[in-house]
Amino acid sequence: MIFQGIDVLEKNHFKELNNKKIALITNYSFVNKIMEDGIDLMFKNNINVVKIFTPEHGLYGLPDGQEFNDQIHPIYKIPVISLYGENKKPTSEQLKDVDVLVYDIQDVGLRFYTFIYTLAYSLIAASENAKKFIVLDRINPLGRIVFGPRIKKDFFTFVGNYELPLRYGLTPGELARYYKKYLKLDIDLEVIQIEGWQGDTFDKLQLKWNIPSPALPTFESTVAYSGMCLIEGSNISEGRGTPKPFCFIGAPWINENELYDFLRKKFPNLILRKRNFIPNFSKFQGRLCNGVEFFPETKDNFVIVAVEMVRYLAQKEDFEFRKYIDRENLHQKDHIENLLGVEKTIFFEDDFSYLEDWNKSAQEFIDFCDDILLYGGINLWKI
Repeated sequence: MIFQGIDVLEKNHFKELNNKKIALITNYSFVNKIMEDGIDLMFKNNINVVKIFTPEHGLYGLPDGQEFNDQIHPIYKIPVISLYGENKKPTSEQLKDVDVLVYDIQDVGLRFYTFIYTLAYSLIAASENAKKFIVLDRINPLGRIVFGPRIKKDFFTFVGNYELPLRYGLTPGELARYYKKYLKLDIDLEVIQIEGWQGDTFDKLQLKWNIPSPALPTFESTVAYSGMCLIEGSNISEGRGTPKPFCFIGAPWINENELYDFLRKKFPNLILRKRNFIPNFSKFQGRLCNGVEFFPETKDNFVIVAVEMVRYLAQKEDFEFRKYIDRENLHQKDHIENLLGVEKTIFFEDDFSYLEDWNKSAQEFIDFCDDILLYGGINLWKI
């Protein structure tokens, strides 16, 4: 049986938190092994939780990208403070009455997931204010595989930072240790480690799927998301607003027969079908999209699938890269570069030569992480 950080804490009668003023950094994924709510558990065990900080999607699961304001918890009447609005980092004023920050949020092990930057910013705030920081660790559902380039500093944003590779193979606790080392933080950091986990992917475990965010309702969507998140940087639907986000990919202007044939030839072991769909929200809301549906397996490298798909579709007249406004420099940038972590020139090449550079970059990350690992080694994806 696997005991995640909250289960170990509960098994030990929350002794690490007794007689301390606690600020939780968490969301709806804060549950124990039998899916009891972690906030309820804290109060039932008389832990003095004085406030809750919460990241993108809030405490209850708001839509992607929607900022939200502070509120009061409806049951426990303590502040619930937004870290996804004007303020993304706990302030000194907010930490004045806190002894320990406790972080527990389900992660997916991918660089463009905003929760991991809430973790980084909170660690920085704890260091600046001399507060102890405890991570209640959770499994990485994608296991111990590392893939993709470390993001270049030119592309640092809230969906990519700290020279992380695209897929980093660490748990939240190990990632906190990485940040401590990378940022040279002076901080009292403790990780309540997982018991019984040997680094297996979620599909090999007897665990319930703990939905990490609204667009990742299943493990299969999460496997696809590892690469298909790049589609967000284009005018193609990545399946938001459909029953299978990141597994449905298409647009009104795509010829689904041609795209299907291209992917079948390029990736003969990939399971997919032609698919027409109508998103209920997000890109092409209410319009018929033509494309494909994926049936992901852990053996599939969806980063490479996404790169090759964008290469193919970028040749079409209707294809566009989406822009975003760089608020600091006040000019437009290509969103897909922030997601990928390198220049978009690879989409206009016609080979896999980029993989050598990516693997070298990923191996540098693996070497850097050698002394911060808690659950055995992390390994480069072998192509």
